[in-house]
Amino acid sequence: MHPTLLLALRIFTGFGGVILVITTLSAAIRSFVLPRNEVVRLNVRVFVAIRLLFDTAAKMANSYERRDRIMAHYAPVALVALPVVWEALVGLGYTSIYWALGEGNWERCYELSSSSLMTLGTTDTRNVAIAALTYSEATLGLLLLTLLLSYLPTIYQAFSRREATVALLELRAGTPPSASCLLGWLNHDDSLENDDLQWANWEQWFVEIEESHTSLPILTFFRSPQPGRSWVTSGGLILDAAVLLFAAVDGPRSRQVEITFKAGCLALNRVYRFFDDKAESEPSGLLPDESPEDPGRADFDLACHDLVERGVRVCEDRAAAWARYKELRSRYASALEFLSRLTMAPGIKTAV
Repeated sequence: MHPTLLLALRIFTGFGGVILVITTLSAAIRSFVLPRNEVVRLNVRVFVAIRLLFDTAAKMANSYERRDRIMAHYAPVALVALPVVWEALVGLGYTSIYWALGEGNWERCYELSSSSLMTLGTTDTRNVAIAALTYSEATLGLLLLTLLLSYLPTIYQAFSRREATVALLELRAGTPPSASCLLGWLNHDDSLENDDLQWANWEQWFVEIEESHTSLPILTFFRSPQPGRSWVTSGGLILDAAVLLFAAVDGPRSRQVEITFKAGCLALNRVYRFFDDKAESEPSGLLPDESPEDPGRADFDLACHDLVERGVRVCEDRAAAWARYKELRSRYASALEFLSRLTMAPGIKTAV
């Protein structure tokens, strides 16, 4: 090859290697250090590629329980795959840099990069400048692994707090869970006006969901320990209970319920917009028979009848109550349906 062309190729390759290393390091920092809901395209591509494999395997299963067991491994595998991809890209970037600096052929540069990245130190360098680069590569290799390891406790603490509320909600909403059953439990003392503490706890839960599931989006895909549970359906259940209270129950309501409803709508819609607009994720998890259905008028009337049997006063104008119910539920129905499909949530009707 002509010396001029070879020089240009080395400069181009070295510059590309530098860009690759910087891009990978930036992705790692933005993933776990930057406290903002910023989309990292590199991570998205890794997650989407792994999700395609798990979706293919899940669709071959003949029951929801088996699909749930398969998808339960998706988030942990994707999370562990991140540093593997980061390390591979950094190794490739430094290999390109070493070749651009004339350290030897591609095989020699790859061996040097691998030895430095894994801090093995089995390959000698020819000068001080290359040695300095190998030290920087070893530092980056350790840094990338440390970032993930240091944030694993944070991820699992957020997961544990989320699932504690999901489990407690299941105890209060019946089996299968329903909004009317949850309101009946809240009405255990013949009043729906003195449960501010319970609604405040749910408000806090929604606030944490909004923050954690956009700053650490992989949390969205961590599944509940029990196949029938899901943070998505639990969030929908709380909001459905609030809407049923607003639309069908005759009597005053506390301001805390309204604040919790607003917090829930904001949380679900912001997580929904994060994946739909920023991450450009396509929900493909649920099969047709597991897709969540919007409640119809018959479901609403049945819920009202259930409330009456539980001692709750219900509005006499059912037509107006139904119209109000539909209007309020439309504020989060699209987000709930999207997230149910995205996370392959269990097919539980949480509306009534």
